[in-house]
Amino acid sequence: MSKIPVGILGATGMVGQNYIALLAGHPWFEVKYLAASPRSAGKTYGEAAAGRWHLRRGYEAALIDGITVQDANDVGAAAAAEKRGELAFVFSALEMDKDAILGLEESYAAAGIPVVSNASANRWTPDVPMLIPEVNAAHTDLIPLQQKARGWTKGFIVVKPNCSIQSYMMPVWALLQAGYEVKRLIATTMQAVSGAGFPGVPSLDVIDNVVPFIGGEEEKSEKEPLKILGAVEGGLIRNAAGPLISAHCNRVPVSDGHTATVSLEFGAKKPSVEQVKEVWRNFRALPQELGLPFAPTQPIIVREEANRPQPGKDRDADKSMAVSVGRVRACPVFDIRFVGLSHNTIRGAAGGGILNAELLKAKGFLG
Repeated sequence: MSKIPVGILGATGMVGQNYIALLAGHPWFEVKYLAASPRSAGKTYGEAAAGRWHLRRGYEAALIDGITVQDANDVGAAAAAEKRGELAFVFSALEMDKDAILGLEESYAAAGIPVVSNASANRWTPDVPMLIPEVNAAHTDLIPLQQKARGWTKGFIVVKPNCSIQSYMMPVWALLQAGYEVKRLIATTMQAVSGAGFPGVPSLDVIDNVVPFIGGEEEKSEKEPLKILGAVEGGLIRNAAGPLISAHCNRVPVSDGHTATVSLEFGAKKPSVEQVKEVWRNFRALPQELGLPFAPTQPIIVREEANRPQPGKDRDADKSMAVSVGRVRACPVFDIRFVGLSHNTIRGAAGGGILNAELLKAKGFLG
């Protein structure tokens, strides 16, 4: 089977580099088109990325070094590649003004190029699905309605949510699916420095320190879950009424892996600690049923050790795509509390985008 040719917008940035590294050898997708800022346009990727590769893992240089980088603002170049059969869709890892990203992603979709985005610009666009494939795969039903309303034929936009909610959103969803109403949730996140991109947080700010503020993170953490848990109605997503979420977001001196300490208050039906663990151990969803290449076999891993999960030991669990949970115990204020961990630059960024694209292909939206 021939692979689907894909492009990466923002290919020289941190998320773009993660896409390149993770897509090397992918069974369905092959990177054929790279676009970045005007200063990189016209250079080969090897030239544009020289001295700027910031990941610990390398990339398959022979596969992409010779690709000429296009200007990400030049939608016409991408449209021409799509017409030649050299581009089927793009991953958006753009790093620019949000209004500029919003308009640019819409321009790609209008040109007939589906956009699978990591950027936050379109997360609150009412007809754009914000996907965690294990949680709200059904929101892909909105895509034909989005296309019809906007007059798009092949193009559409889907986004992934903020990385800070990945460490607890799936565990919460599993409990909701098991019939337990989550009324209120308090989450304190300890977020890795890689979440700030490159050059990121100045070393003198974060070494031997905790920074108790990350611009916009708490607002995203409190609002995005409600869209993810919402329902498709009238061609738009109607946000869920709850749970009520209070978030505290902190930057900590960890390279990769976002950790969250979470307390949950349930409705009338309250699970025991063992029932919570059993729900999480047994949780599977559509990505696992479909056997998607980037889907973790065990999406929620329950750790029984008293001091786990830990970023250095657990962030890479099951392709770095699983959520590890531990310290599940009774809460004297709410009902249950636990620690969650996910890999922010893989599950929370490029890997999550790839899983979204795999889901879209499996459901017939990418061909």
